[in-house]
Amino acid sequence: MGYLLLVGAIAAEVTATTAMKYSFGFSRLWPSLVTAVGYLVSFVLLARTLKTVQIGTAYAIWSGAGTAAVAVLGLLLFGEGMSTTRLAGILLIITGVVVLNLGGAPH
Repeated sequence: MGYLLLVGAIAAEVTATTAMKYSFGFSRLWPSLVTAVGYLVSFVLLARTLKTVQIGTAYAIWSGAGTAAVAVLGLLLFGEGMSTTRLAGILLIITGVVVLNLGGAPH
């Protein structure tokens, strides 16, 4: 259940960050409200995730997956460029999250 909550937290965070771009510096009401609600939902779900998932693992997945997803959305929605260096950075983030998850619980 913890990882399902974490997926929801990531989705809410990505939605909030994307809405922030559309808010134009919080000068547009609806995207600004989506940003605020999205981050609130994300933090509540992340906090609930921490009841069953280790903090380092949960935060690495939340921040890494969110960062990679927002980078891809920046490319698709806002025409941001994708260089080899940027692609390598996204792949390194994903690799780092996988490695942290393979580490298992400390003994």
